[in-house]
Amino acid sequence: MLFAIGTKVRLKHSGDIGEVTEQLDDQMVNVYLLEDDMVIPAFIEDLERIEDDLRHTALKARVVPGKKEKQPAAPPPREAPMIQYNILKSKGIQLAFDPIYNSDGSPREYDMVLINDTRSDWHFAFVLSFRDREGLTKNGKLPAYSFQSIGTLLFDELNDGPVIDVDCSRITTMGSDSKQHKILKIKPKSFFNKQLTAPLLNRKVHLYLLFPAKGTDQGQSGTREEDIKSYTRRKVRPVEKQEPDEYNPFHEVQALAEFETEIDLHIEKLVANPKKIKPNEILRVQLSHFDEYIEQAIRLGVPRVFVIHGVGTGKLKNAIATRLRRLPEVVEFKNEYHYQYGYGATEVIF
Repeated sequence: MLFAIGTKVRLKHSGDIGEVTEQLDDQMVNVYLLEDDMVIPAFIEDLERIEDDLRHTALKARVVPGKKEKQPAAPPPREAPMIQYNILKSKGIQLAFDPIYNSDGSPREYDMVLINDTRSDWHFAFVLSFRDREGLTKNGKLPAYSFQSIGTLLFDELNDGPVIDVDCSRITTMGSDSKQHKILKIKPKSFFNKQLTAPLLNRKVHLYLLFPAKGTDQGQSGTREEDIKSYTRRKVRPVEKQEPDEYNPFHEVQALAEFETEIDLHIEKLVANPKKIKPNEILRVQLSHFDEYIEQAIRLGVPRVFVIHGVGTGKLKNAIATRLRRLPEVVEFKNEYHYQYGYGATEVIF
């Protein structure tokens, strides 16, 4: 349904009365709300016409067909402009926060959308967490020149320290390419300064570039076979020269040999007098020991450890999982049934 400029409409969900002032695209228009004296964007499907009188009806009947004559009978396929745009100027893998408004024009929440404007398909793993809790987790495939809604972020949650952890790997004929990792900490002040027009969505959103096209999509500048010398130079990490007395010193070898590959975070295992610890301090003490233990394991090059946290309410387990997601040294961690620990421990693989 098309709405000509000047058409009086009613918002279906709120009942507010307004007038169409601008056609944004084939899905949205700007509406001037008469009572509130403000202009808000609205989806066409959320509007209904108001037939004030025969003169107004006749006017709409005369204007709307005129707009239809200027447009093709059927809208062009959405994929055509997408492909043309991305071949000319691909940006990479991006994350858009598409605002969803209240009836008064204030943002209620944001639709989080992953955008792939490259010519490659990608696998992704998306985790949203907050300062004091976990949010959502989603894995999937993001085809070339496509976008996918991940979930929503409430406007009020911008103050809860949202952290987004994303892993992406390009799909090739030989399988998945090497994994790329990004941690994005959302800060309200910078969030509102990142409003740009998103590719494929073609509207203003709060936009973040996760993985640039340069290096993510080799097809952007032409496909070229890589010789064995270039491949080796790119893949092999040069060995840093070290003095003999500094390389793998004895105390590090001894510390590795004596290192316990499990830590029990039950409070009675950590302090001499657990009854003196206030209940609201227990989690802080446990996480302090956990951080110190994991830091030492990473420094010594331990391949895997077990963190015993018990079952309980899951608060400690969730806090540990949030910390592990932010460590680039952690390859994988899992909380599966173990013959010795049951479900009360998390295995961490470095």
